[in-house]
Amino acid sequence: KTNINFNLKKSENVILNIYDISGKKVETLVNKKLSQGDYKIEWNANQYSSGVYFYSLYIDGKLIDSKKMILMK
Repeated sequence: KTNINFNLKKSENVILNIYDISGKKVETLVNKKLSQGDYKIEWNANQYSSGVYFYSLYIDGKLIDSKKMILMK
């Protein structure tokens, strides 16, 4: 498990996707309008194999953050 943290200064549409090393989307953690505030979204990767993954955070259609994650089991 890992947590992805972000803050919204106002109510906005948020999409948080997880991708594998080949760029294939493996999961969408958030796809909805969220209120202003701090968020901690948990990704439970029990069903995925060890390897490199990426998350991409989009707010109102703009890429805000993308980071690499290494999953080791």
